[in-house]
Amino acid sequence: MRTPSRKSTKIATAAATPVAVLLAGALVWQSSHAAFSGTTRNSGNSWSTGAVSLTDDDAGSARFQAENMTPGDTETKCIKVTATTNVSGLVKGYALNAVTSAQGLENYIKIGMTSGDGGGFGSCTGYVQNQTVVPSGTSLADLAQIDEYAEGVGGWSVAAGTSSRTYAITWTFDTTGLNQTQVDQLQGAKTGIDIQWELQTD
Repeated sequence: MRTPSRKSTKIATAAATPVAVLLAGALVWQSSHAAFSGTTRNSGNSWSTGAVSLTDDDAGSARFQAENMTPGDTETKCIKVTATTNVSGLVKGYALNAVTSAQGLENYIKIGMTSGDGGGFGSCTGYVQNQTVVPSGTSLADLAQIDEYAEGVGGWSVAAGTSSRTYAITWTFDTTGLNQTQVDQLQGAKTGIDIQWELQTD
């Protein structure tokens, strides 16, 4: 095999040097190009639900427990409902758990309900009416038909925060138009109903 001459070795070395420089330059350019970048971020996104609470001041007691009624008896009592919420909503009242009697007593217990300010479960003292919720003379039987929020009465709009409204409820044992025999047939009868207030958000 022929050994390359010193002259040809110099030529090969000289030729190789520019190629090496070009390759090194290409690596430097590629490295510099990869270093250019840019980012932006919209941080801290989160979602949470609102909270609503509806309470009353009855302390778990029934508003009315009328016993031994006789025709013409009547009574008015109040209850205060408080909404605590961080979103706006609408409060309505409706009936639940209606108890009917064989004698139809629920047709002769007449209910009226208003809403306003002042007073509370213990007393209506200081109560000031500002709205009719259930017209006077509505029978318990008719009230029992209003048994869901969509049909509810009252329409109390609440804003975020805490607010209260007092409801004054009047019942009357009204036997107007009945003869004595019909009145006597109501003896020993019993009826009942729950009144529920519900807050739903807008």
